[in-house]
This record gives sequence, structure tokens and C-alpha cells, in this order.
Amino acid sequence: MGITITGLGPGSFKHITLETWELLSGTGTLILRTAKHPCVDALKERGVAFTSFDQLYEQTDNFADLYQEIATEVIRRAGQGEDIVYAVPGSPLVAEKTVELITAQAKDAGVNLTIIPAMSFLEVLYTRLGVDPITGLTIIDAADLATLPPDLVTGLIVTQVYSRQVASDTKLALMDYYGDEYQVTVVRNLGLPDEQIHKIMLFELDRLPEIDHLTSVYVPPRPARSKIFSLDPVVDVMARLRSPGGCVWDIEQTHLSLRRYIVEEVYEVLEAIELADGVKLCEELGDLLLQIVFHARVAEESGGFTMQDVVDNVTEKMVRRHPHVFGAITVRDAAEVVVNWEQIKKREKAGERTGVLDGIPVGLPSLMTAYKLQAKAAKVGFDWSEIGPVWDKVAEELAELREAAAGPEVERRQKTEDELGDVLFAVVNLARFMGIDPETALNRTNNKFRRRFNYIETSLKEQKCAWEDMDLAGLDALWDEAKSKEAKS
Repeated sequence: MGITITGLGPGSFKHITLETWELLSGTGTLILRTAKHPCVDALKERGVAFTSFDQLYEQTDNFADLYQEIATEVIRRAGQGEDIVYAVPGSPLVAEKTVELITAQAKDAGVNLTIIPAMSFLEVLYTRLGVDPITGLTIIDAADLATLPPDLVTGLIVTQVYSRQVASDTKLALMDYYGDEYQVTVVRNLGLPDEQIHKIMLFELDRLPEIDHLTSVYVPPRPARSKIFSLDPVVDVMARLRSPGGCVWDIEQTHLSLRRYIVEEVYEVLEAIELADGVKLCEELGDLLLQIVFHARVAEESGGFTMQDVVDNVTEKMVRRHPHVFGAITVRDAAEVVVNWEQIKKREKAGERTGVLDGIPVGLPSLMTAYKLQAKAAKVGFDWSEIGPVWDKVAEELAELREAAAGPEVERRQKTEDELGDVLFAVVNLARFMGIDPETALNRTNNKFRRRFNYIETSLKEQKCAWEDMDLAGLDALWDEAKSKEAKS
């Protein structure tokens, strides 16, 4: 006693295999998942007795629960000693959720299970559409489209598009991948006399006049990208430069000697962003990537880690710190994302960081260090609740700086330096309350000053004037001219 599962084929009775027919016409209890199948009339004409689960379909809209109920009932009856033949549309191993559930439960229930191969609608589809599955094909139930990988490169067949509502949901899900006007092929009643094949734009999917349980959608693969992304070229070049017979300078570098270069490249990236220069940004990001590859190569040679480890670690970290994307967590807004990120990060660093201010790199620029010190202190409540007192603190520190600068000569320099640091620290705090990164703001101003000063210098050369020939008022006029031209551009 046990369960034998087979398939009714894609539609026509002539597609049922001889082995399946012997089972259907045998002595076992025949149960159909659904009697809404083109070959069922032929079974009735031949006197084959069966029952189906169609009454359950009429009682629920939740197909996940329905499929579980069907699987449980089939297992239960087999467990009571019945010899069950369970027949499903098409093939039992192609997009058939109840078979998957029965297979998972049969062993624990002590029920013998046999699955008989059968012809699916796919064989007919391959022939009608001229699709060769060896080139890659993904088959998915319309109810499972949310699990579709974002980087899908194969052709796609969506099954169980059984109603206009499901067609609409399918359309909306696929348009995120392919766009509104991507051409798809809708097939219905494949292998039957009234077979229908429609080539339409994706946005038209739910406008077809006839959609039922024998409707599926074929989506051809998107054109492959001209280049496959890979870090191998730059990794291989760096390995060659560091190998015997490579570049003497590159071979001599260490993590310590390379520090200044990675900082320089970061600032050149920031400059390209500030200039909104896409070509320059692409170049500078490449230079920054080269520094990362350089450090990874140095580490690999000493047995530390590889470039692949760098990629794997950051990928795992991003997945781990975004449970609202890759897990079951839900968030209301970006602020809650940040809170979750910090909580996860705190758990990851437990044991490494015992003090509130731990974890701030000692080599950061001073403005950035001040910002991070204040942000960490704020997390434990050492902060003002509103911006008003911050303005007052800036004014207070400026007054103290003015007082120090006017003080006795003997202590003026040290006192003024201390007070100037306090002013800068207070201004950083003001920037934090305004949601501005002070390092980025100052870098932007530096670049602005450079552009305007270069304009003055170029203007003087064009006028064949020397710096000493100009007074401050004349230079200010050129400065204002540079500002005006920037505003217009």
C-alpha cells in the first residue's frame, strides 16, 4: 500500500503514457488534483472512476493552504491502508506544489511513494515556440514570482496564470524586471484543437479575452550584457606587478607605505563627485579600486586574506545588516533601517569594543574624527535635544577665541590654538545637527576656492597682469566674476 503519483499530460488524452493509462484504469483509488483537465472527459467515456479536490478550490483563495490540505489528505488516506493513485495535470515533477509537499511528508508518515514520469506541457511548448531548454530556462508558479532572482539571465516560463487577477499580478511583477513593452508569449490549451499562442507586450497580459487554468507565459531571456563583470583583470595585473620580474616600486610597497595613496584616491573620488564629472568619477573609482586590490595582494602574499575574501566578507555583511531586504524583518522608514544597522553592528562587535568611543580609526581626518566622536557620545544621551544650544555654543567658543587672541603675549599662541580647536569642534557639532558631513562640506569649499582662484589666475594671464599689479579690490572683482559665472553654469 502507498501512493503512486502520475501526470495526465499537457492536455489531450493522446499525450497520456501507456504506463499512466494502466495506473488510471487499474484497481487503486484514483484521486485527481483537479478534474478541470481536457483529458478527463476521455477518462469518463472509458469508465474510469475517480474523485477530485475541486470542491476545495471553491472554498478558498489561499492556494498555499489548499495545496497543504490536499497533500495531507492524500497522505492520510494512504496511511489508512488505501492504495492511492494521485494524478495531477501535466507532469508530477514540473511546477506541481502538491507533489513537492507529499514527497516531503511521505517518509515521516511511513508511506511508500512512487512517482511515474509523464509528459508535461513544456514538451509541447518547446516544439511550438522553438525553445531549446539546454540554453537555460527557469520555470516558476505565478504565485512564487516574489522569489524570482533579480539577476535572472535565462528564459522564463510562468505557470498557473489561471485568472485575470493572477495575470495582472504577474504583469506587475515582471514589469519590474523587463519593462512595460517587453514582448512575451502567452500560451493556452497547448496540444489541444483550440490551442492559442499570442505574442504581446507585457503590459497587455491581463487584457487577453481568455485566461484560465491552462494559461502560461513564456518570457524570452533578456539580451546578455556585452561584458561579464569580473575583477580578474585588475587582480591579475597586480599579481604580475608584484611578482618577480615585475615592477620594482610595486614590489617594495607595504600596507603602511600605501596608506597615503588610498587617502589621496578617496579625495580625488570626492572631487569628481563634486564636479559631477562622470568620466572623471569612473577613472577615480578605478584608481581607488586599484588601491584595494593592491592591499589585498600584499595580504595574500603573506597568507592573510585574498581579494575574494574581501568581496565575500562585505557581501555577507551587507546581507546580514539588511534583514529587511534579505530576511523577514520589516521597517517603516530609512531611520529604522539605520537603527537596525547599528543594533546588528553592535552585536557583531560585542567583545571588541568596550568603551562608548571605541571603533573610531586613529588616522581619520580631524573633522571626521570630531563628527564621529560626537555621534557616538550622542547615542548614550550626551547631546543636546535641539539645535538652539548648539548655536549658542558656537557663539560662546568664538567669543572665547577672540578673548584669547587679545590676551597676554606669553600665553596667546597656546590659548588661541586651544580655543580655535573648540570653535571647530562646536562647528562640527552644528553640522551634525544640520545633517551635514563637515569633512565633505569643507572639501567642497576647498574645491570651490580652487576653481575661483584658478579663474583669477587665468584672467590675470589673459590680461597680461602680474599679481603685484592688482590691489585687493581688483582681485575681489575677479572673484565675484568667477562666482557669477559658476551660478550661471
